[in-house]
Amino acid sequence: MAKATTTENLESVAIRFAGDSGDGMQLTGGQFTATTALAGNDLATFPDYPAEIRAPAGSLFGVSGFQINFSGKEVFTPGDAADVLVAMNPAALKTNLADLKRGGILILNTEAFSSRNLTLAKYESNPLEDDSLDAYRVFPVDISGMAEGAVQELGLPKKDASRTKNFFALGIIYWMFNRPIEHTEQWINAKFEKKDPKVAQANIKALRAGYYYGETAEAFQHNYVVAKAELEPGHYRNITGNEALGLGFLAASELSGLGLFLGSYPITPATDILHFLSRHKNLGVQTFQAEDEIAAVCSAIGAAYAGAIGLTTTSGPGLALKSEAMNLAVMLELPLVVVNVQRGGPSTGLPTKTEQSDLLQALFGRNGESPLPIIAPDSPGDCFHAAIEAVRIAVESMTPVLLLSDGYLANGAAPWKIPQVSDIPRINVKFRTEVEGYQPYLRDGNLARPWAIPGTPGLEHRIGGLEKEDGTGNVSYDPLNHEHMCRVRADKIAKIAERIPPTDVYGSDRGLVVVGWGGTYGAIRAGVEMARSAGHAVAHIHLRHINPFPRDLDDVLARYDKVLVPELNFGQLALLLRARVGGQRVVGYNKVQGRPFGEQELFETIVEHLEEK
Repeated sequence: MAKATTTENLESVAIRFAGDSGDGMQLTGGQFTATTALAGNDLATFPDYPAEIRAPAGSLFGVSGFQINFSGKEVFTPGDAADVLVAMNPAALKTNLADLKRGGILILNTEAFSSRNLTLAKYESNPLEDDSLDAYRVFPVDISGMAEGAVQELGLPKKDASRTKNFFALGIIYWMFNRPIEHTEQWINAKFEKKDPKVAQANIKALRAGYYYGETAEAFQHNYVVAKAELEPGHYRNITGNEALGLGFLAASELSGLGLFLGSYPITPATDILHFLSRHKNLGVQTFQAEDEIAAVCSAIGAAYAGAIGLTTTSGPGLALKSEAMNLAVMLELPLVVVNVQRGGPSTGLPTKTEQSDLLQALFGRNGESPLPIIAPDSPGDCFHAAIEAVRIAVESMTPVLLLSDGYLANGAAPWKIPQVSDIPRINVKFRTEVEGYQPYLRDGNLARPWAIPGTPGLEHRIGGLEKEDGTGNVSYDPLNHEHMCRVRADKIAKIAERIPPTDVYGSDRGLVVVGWGGTYGAIRAGVEMARSAGHAVAHIHLRHINPFPRDLDDVLARYDKVLVPELNFGQLALLLRARVGGQRVVGYNKVQGRPFGEQELFETIVEHLEEK
């Protein structure tokens, strides 16, 4: 006799998978994300990695988590709190329980709740046996034991059999939320069939066993349906910010007709850009894994000098190491693109956690008067367009450009509508070939100097870090020439504002405006939506171009009584805005905890500032 199951319709759900860094939580979350995207939901994800490569099993600091928020409506963030928590051991429960909603579903891997693991997680008693979990709907499941039992006939070593437990847990969640398992089965076969057919069979068996367990176990009386989202028609794929940056630079190469060269030193969380681009040598991409950050950026400068898109990527302290060479590129006036995927600092800091604390360093972290254009994408998909924009500015103005992403965007994923390259304006590239009238530091309408490829007869010129004479490029120590050249380089960056779109304002034209940049977009927009729904006069401005700002920004901000600036730093953009519109009207909301803002958190902050006299 089949069990009675009640199916409920939900508007949105946030699920978190958590376990040891070796338990496959990122893989599990990634597969659920891919299947959910295919099901037509809007979604956002938040992978949460430990900093240690492989922390001791069962330890609190070795927990890896993955949260996905999916809905039949537009999704802005991975969700403030989880509706469902799958905890593979006591440490995962201890570090994630505070983020589970009261009354939420809690699925626990009972075999992992041994006395040793409870001690490692600093539990004085077993939460499965006391009343500490009474506020939640708890489902104790022997995930490890049943996964091993499901694959026993294959004769795998116990260690290999145990590794299938994440697929068993995934199978339960697939049943609970009416998700098909076929896509994951195909993925397993593609990944493991050639390497080890037994491993492929084992993972599929565990996945099916978890699904059938959810279907037949009396404990699970409910499953849930989340309707498809009404997305704009088109072809979509699931994409992370780092993947989108890689695709954006590939598109920029196609749009400009230039070769793409990446010089990079591996560093978390930017390394995936190097991994991604290194797989596309068939598209003419050249990647160089350098011995250090300085060699990486210098190789990219060399590529730009030779007529390619010179790209270098980094995170954290890597930007500091690149700063001297970036300043050389300022003096050389070459189209270098520097990607900084920001993370928690200072020093090594929180290498796997997100932060926005490199803005002032990006603006001012070089000696002398050396302004650079700075742009910041606002979502994983927007990283694609930001990469193209960075190359466009670099080439049109013959300048290094800094692109500030962050760990939240880099690792997070969302559905992305695939654009047609034919719909994106081409990047105009002009190499100087005429000898007559040539001077290496003459200027065009953008104040850009000519791009002369080495080896072009008659266009030989000096390069180097010493100050250049206006026009000729000869070394000059003349004080008036030095000041003139500094002003010209600064004016060139300021002139980029003429090609920046006007400030985009969402919401009210009075009252309070929330101004953000980078990966805070989703949480800010959600908080503003909640405030507007409550009848408040609130607007949202999200800045992609931070240097230079849009030309109309000052006039737009003047319409509002107060400017609220939420940042994952101690107020760096707010500092810049206070200098423009007056200190009293600009207030910051700041934290540096390695975690993104929550939607409810920003809604409450907005209301608090609206209610202040």
